[in-house]
Amino acid sequence: MNSAGRRARALIAMETADVRLLRIFMTVVEAGGLTAAQADLHLSLPSISEKLSALEQRLGVKLCKRGRSGFSLTENGRAIYEEGQRLLGSLVHFSRRVAELRSHLGGRISIGVVDNAISDSRMRLADAVAEFVRVAPTVHISLEIGSPEILLREVVAQKLNLAIGSFPRVALGLSYTDLYDEMQHFCCGRDHPLFNIEDRLIDIEAVRVHRIIARGYWAARDIKIFAIPSSHATVSNMEAEAYLIKSGAFLGYLPDHYARSFVEQGQVRILRPDLFSYKARFQIAAPDEWKKLPVSRAFIEILTRLSA
Repeated sequence: MNSAGRRARALIAMETADVRLLRIFMTVVEAGGLTAAQADLHLSLPSISEKLSALEQRLGVKLCKRGRSGFSLTENGRAIYEEGQRLLGSLVHFSRRVAELRSHLGGRISIGVVDNAISDSRMRLADAVAEFVRVAPTVHISLEIGSPEILLREVVAQKLNLAIGSFPRVALGLSYTDLYDEMQHFCCGRDHPLFNIEDRLIDIEAVRVHRIIARGYWAARDIKIFAIPSSHATVSNMEAEAYLIKSGAFLGYLPDHYARSFVEQGQVRILRPDLFSYKARFQIAAPDEWKKLPVSRAFIEILTRLSA
């Protein structure tokens, strides 16, 4: 066998068991002896001595003197201890680097949310974005505002990674994660004929003779209770609905958090909440495979946790 072959044969391929033995040896060195290392290693003296002997046999060098005369390192033992420090330091660096790579989130995320949800204290989107940026600082965020049906269409078309809102239908290929319930109130403006009528005098028959707004994405739900063939106006967002309601010419639904300021200012009145108000479930709509997409999964998990 040539010299290169002998050198290759002499090389030690460190295994997991060898690293464990090396850690025990280094603990003994740092403690100053076998007895002092017992508490840290939770091993008996014979067991520690046995493991040091196993390491010496594995490495082929005498590491230390131990016995009645006390503990002391050999020259080879000092060298192995120094190399062990470098090796374990490299392992720590390796573990940290792998953890960073596992947790690294890069690329882009496109998020859609329905309009005027910002006035709802339960909508934790801003908080979720802040936390998401901390864990994924390099991800480019695109945020779009739209109506529920447009947002769903964009998610299905893969133009959005996820959409947040109350959705009137279930789209195939999407999964829905519940966030919270949003209360919807049936409202009129202060110039509407029903504004000053007592609630006890307002019923379905009293309402259905007036002009009623339907949200384009939820028309059937908005007019179904009143049993009218069609709405008298159509809108695609809450701001448009608020304008028509405040005109005094139309009746329609507004979310409680959005209607609140108009009610407090005396511009809008909520009609018969016991009869007309209802809860709409706010959800995150995303492709079925969102759990396999690290960026989408991270954001959805953050928003869901904050909304709980």
